[in-house]
Amino acid sequence: MTSLSPTSPEKLRVDIWSDIACPWCYIGKRRFEAALQNFAHKDNVEIVYHSFELDPSGPALNPQTSGQMLAQKYGRTPAQAQQMLDQVTQTAAAEGLTYDFDQVKLANTFLAHQLIQLAATQNLGPQTKERLLRAYFTDGANLSDLETLVALGAEVGLNADQVRAALASGEYASAVRQDEAQAQRLGISGVPFYVLGGKYGISGAQGPEVFGQALNQVWAEQNPAPLTMLGSSDADGCEDGSCEVAISD
Repeated sequence: MTSLSPTSPEKLRVDIWSDIACPWCYIGKRRFEAALQNFAHKDNVEIVYHSFELDPSGPALNPQTSGQMLAQKYGRTPAQAQQMLDQVTQTAAAEGLTYDFDQVKLANTFLAHQLIQLAATQNLGPQTKERLLRAYFTDGANLSDLETLVALGAEVGLNADQVRAALASGEYASAVRQDEAQAQRLGISGVPFYVLGGKYGISGAQGPEVFGQALNQVWAEQNPAPLTMLGSSDADGCEDGSCEVAISD
């Protein structure tokens, strides 16, 4: 389990809890990235993704459609559920994302989170997170299927045999559970959730302006600007172990 503390004063660490099956997590990812693009110190930001399952007890693959699931879960009519999906699809499109809920396979994401944990050990965590989100919401991939995950891992540069062995053995299952336990200790009950500098939390897919303000605020606190000097620079004082007193002629 990783610490939430900043890695160094010159770095700003952002810890992000999210689920692959969360449509707002993908939208929030794009909005945060938009804010980061306009952040003066973007090259000094370290992003760490953490696992979070919205439905950890769900079946490997739910045979329902997205509309059926929403109607049942929230007590809506099929028409109301479709309207919800249409609204989210439009919001995603505004961020440059393509959601195809007709093709989405409602899968348990525990195995997919293990893949991200493996990828993080090889500095491929963000790339893997992005690929899995697109696979889920755009491509209609079954992210509870081992061989599907092996193929997606290979796409981002992971060794297919290593991925297959790690996922089959559950090597990174405990890492997923540790992330989820850490979320509970921090009081995180929904995603996306962002922790900046180990100190400030942001909940939900906020707009880029909110993320931008937060990045600037936390950076300024971790890296305070030099003092602005007031008064004369040649006033009397002691410096470097010496207290010289000027003698009048």
